[in-house]
Amino acid sequence: MKSEDEDDVVSIGESFFVNDDYRLTTFTFGSEVLQLFCLNSASTDFDLTGQLVWPGAVLLNEYLSKNADMLQGHSIIELGSGVGVTGILCSRFCHEIVLTDHNEEVLNILRKNIELHKSSSANSTCAGLTAEKLEWGNSDHLDHILQGHVGGFDLVLGADIYILLQSSIPLLFNTAEKLLRVRGKGQCKFILAYVSRVKIMDIMVTSEATEHGLQINEITGTRAVVGNLQGVIYEITL
Repeated sequence: MKSEDEDDVVSIGESFFVNDDYRLTTFTFGSEVLQLFCLNSASTDFDLTGQLVWPGAVLLNEYLSKNADMLQGHSIIELGSGVGVTGILCSRFCHEIVLTDHNEEVLNILRKNIELHKSSSANSTCAGLTAEKLEWGNSDHLDHILQGHVGGFDLVLGADIYILLQSSIPLLFNTAEKLLRVRGKGQCKFILAYVSRVKIMDIMVTSEATEHGLQINEITGTRAVVGNLQGVIYEITL
């Protein structure tokens, strides 16, 4: 029999920490208008940062909407796609694009947004647009994607994709390097929108790129303040 001092044990499922109150939200980048489901505030689970549209994605989308010619006819893979705001914008210009994330809840809303985009008659000519699971540093995940894209990709994209964990940065560049090496030197670029939040992360991004044998250069004219933070877009190559 339970004593008076003994506390009740309450079992809380994983869903308790997941906020799935997605709202249909409109975004405008240049002449392009997107509607997609996303959260307006963060989930209690740090692993679900992909449910939001972060400032780096806004920075990258504004840049891409002004330079859509760099997407024309290209095959693209996006790392850490989240709700898909960047990948879906790109799909209006490129030949094909694979959107990726590692979290199942995020992949669910990402796929919902892809279907929403495809179902719109205004976007009936959009590129091949798919979602795949990709955990950075996971060779099985990456090999599975590359089996369907043997020749690799013309562009690798990423925006605000290392927000909370320093440990994610080496894995990010491990994956980016492998993707760049499929095509070889001069044949593929990694376009990374970076937003500065912590100094040590600023240092790690450039140092990890160098340690992986990559060249990292700031794209002229992309440095800007986004959401009260300093952002910049890098071009990373072999």
